Amino acid sequence: MVGDERPYLFWFLYVSKGETRVVRNGQEGSVLERVQEYDPDALGEIYDRYAGRIYNYIYYRLGDAHLAEDLTGTVFVKMLEAIRSSRAWNVSFSGWLYRIAHNLVVDYFRRCEQEHAAALDERLVAGDQDPVRVVEQQMEGDRLRRAISQLTYEQGLVVTLKFVEGLSNAEVARMIGKTEGAIKSLQFRAMASLRRILEASE
Repeated sequence: MVGDERPYLFWFLYVSKGETRVVRNGQEGSVLERVQEYDPDALGEIYDRYAGRIYNYIYYRLGDAHLAEDLTGTVFVKMLEAIRSSRAWNVSFSGWLYRIAHNLVVDYFRRCEQEHAAALDERLVAGDQDPVRVVEQQMEGDRLRRAISQLTYEQGLVVTLKFVEGLSNAEVARMIGKTEGAIKSLQFRAMASLRRILEASE
């Protein structure tokens, strides 16, 4: 999804020159300053750095590749609009991007539950897999996604980054602006909550 297919055009559809206030945030400060000037290299750097992870986060929650691509693009549109309007974010830039992604996923589930169910129908009609197995896989995936969606935002984010992205506690801590101890605590509470949720749904 990223790399050579990086949609530079996407950025410039939302760019309008004007006075901007520099947003600084840790190591991203200098890059974000260039992003505010709509520097193509800086835009590409930010996209390459985060698009893959944001896509994976959304895809794991929704199970729909095309929708995940669309919402990933929307995350970066909202990021660019926030910089343009001088709305700063707190704690960490990457954590802020994940928060945008989380909110988009929540909005999608609120508005488009029927569309999500239709994705299963399309797979069954295609007939390229055993229908029973397709249903079983979809049910298991949906069951886990629903369970994770019932966690707090931070718990769900830690679970996804740790067990889907395969990041270490130190990497997750740096990414969302928390200590390793806080990450361990969030993971413990998330696992306990997931167990209760999954057992209750059996």
